[in-house]
Amino acid sequence: MQYLQSLPVSIQTISLLALSNVFMTFAWYGHLKSLSTSPWYVAALISWGIALFEYLLQVPGNRIGFTQFNVGQLKIMQEVITLSVFLPFAVFYLGEPLKLDYLWAALCMVGAVYFIFRSA
Repeated sequence: MQYLQSLPVSIQTISLLALSNVFMTFAWYGHLKSLSTSPWYVAALISWGIALFEYLLQVPGNRIGFTQFNVGQLKIMQEVITLSVFLPFAVFYLGEPLKLDYLWAALCMVGAVYFIFRSA
């Protein structure tokens, strides 16, 4: 933990949010492949358990980030991280085809990042 605190706030925030997003993505979508034959309530309970680890990383990530970023910046940062984590998950884990739509979505996110951070 001491090492993490010695890093710049932006690195701490992005790292914690990225790790939390890995858990979130598995909690939200992992059951579609790994628990597809289980009842929905089993998948929901397992997803809820996985989501606990998401929150254990996301809450401190946002608290640390809020010392340097505003809530809009934290939100758009989270959305960029979400797309960055979701794309490889969807393609490599779920076997979804890689489409140009992901590129267009990423370009829209670049615009969103610009508008949210331009006055910072």
